[in-house]
Amino acid sequence: MANLIPDVHTISSRDSFQCFPFYIYDEDGTNRRENITDWALAHFRTHYEDDTISKWDIFHYNYGLLHHPEYREKYEANLKRDLPHIPFATDFWGFAKAGAHLAELHVNYESQPEYDKLKFIQNPDTPLDWRVEKMKLSKDKRQIVYNNFLVLDGIPSKVFDYRLGTRSALEWVIDQYRVKTDKRSGIVNDPNRPDDPQYIVKLLGKVITVSLETVDIIDNLPGLEIQ
Repeated sequence: MANLIPDVHTISSRDSFQCFPFYIYDEDGTNRRENITDWALAHFRTHYEDDTISKWDIFHYNYGLLHHPEYREKYEANLKRDLPHIPFATDFWGFAKAGAHLAELHVNYESQPEYDKLKFIQNPDTPLDWRVEKMKLSKDKRQIVYNNFLVLDGIPSKVFDYRLGTRSALEWVIDQYRVKTDKRSGIVNDPNRPDDPQYIVKLLGKVITVSLETVDIIDNLPGLEIQ
């Protein structure tokens, strides 16, 4: 979920992801229009006999449905080869409200509170240092070795149930937020922020919060009863 026009080639170095935006544009960036058609809106309203359904409700319904574990498992083979097919689930509003909550959570992940049960274990023999070179998880995944100065302890196992593809969101951050040099260009990618030295450690706490809340929402999605 994004609140800007994404560059799908930048997101994936190997191939492009699909993008299902609420708005679409002409190639020159003009003529913004809704990607959900009036026909689709009428179809949903007629099926559910509810004229209060909006295009944003349909958009969020899709987002909630695409997170449903049973939907992902049942149509796994199809989803690898084809675009998602969207069924009419019995509880439209259950999915729409859950999808809206997930969208708000995922777009505004940097505004979420940090997980307050995370313990900061500081090395007394090392000077205070918030800089990251390369983080790593402990074998039991209960700790993050942040750097020589700091270890973050008390990561709940449920965090790893929220996955972005083959990895959890937390593992993705741990892998991506490291200093690395591009072999071809020699350009150094450094995620540390001189103007906000604690940005990365705060981000880890926020991603844990987002992951836990996401899992809770997914666990409470309506049953996948298709009409």
